[in-house]
Amino acid sequence: MAKSPTPKPADPPSLSRRQQFAQTYRMAKKSDPAIGRWVLGAGLLGLVVGFGLFWLAVGRSSTLGVVLAVIGALMVAVLSGLIVFSRRAQKAVYGQMEGQAGAAAGALGLLKRGWHVDNAIAFTKQQDIVHRVIGPPGIVLVGEGSPGRLRPLMTSERKRHERVAVDTPVHEIVVGNDEGQVALSKLSRHVQKMKRQVQPAEITDILARLKAIDASRPALPMPRGPVPTSMKGLRGQMRGR
Repeated sequence: MAKSPTPKPADPPSLSRRQQFAQTYRMAKKSDPAIGRWVLGAGLLGLVVGFGLFWLAVGRSSTLGVVLAVIGALMVAVLSGLIVFSRRAQKAVYGQMEGQAGAAAGALGLLKRGWHVDNAIAFTKQQDIVHRVIGPPGIVLVGEGSPGRLRPLMTSERKRHERVAVDTPVHEIVVGNDEGQVALSKLSRHVQKMKRQVQPAEITDILARLKAIDASRPALPMPRGPVPTSMKGLRGQMRGR
């Protein structure tokens, strides 16, 4: 009798918001056991502060005002809990990703619309990886791995891109915690804050030019298991959706 195939884990995009929330919570709790207490505490504090503010504003004169104060307090409580959950879950997930090959790909995946990310456009056998981001700053090459091995790899990629995308700014970022590097937890924010040097209409032209580079590359597989699946579920929460 043939065995039935083992069911695959649900892909985050197919999960409901509640399921994504639960999945992210379970993963974050592994490295942050106190996350539940922090969220509960933030919710209770928001409830008390919210009720006090709304009661002083509208709740002293009528029963309807008290009802509105209660509703407002609940809204503040939920918002406070979500903010604390999002920040602590983000910290926990980044902590679990730290040091894994391809972790920067997960962080770059949090970039909003208008950014084009190409993962692992080049890497070494030791899993030093270069990713590419195209957006308002121009072309951003993001390297993760050993700085010594990344240096020639990123220099080579920079020259290749400058030959094809003439007059387009090419930037280099190395992910890490040493001087001159950008921490994984700050990567997406750092990229978004870079100076805007390219107009949206120019990005389409840059993408078309870079096809010539990408067409000549051999297939470069991403290392397995670089990004926790809950990172995708956390993406919407971190964007405020």
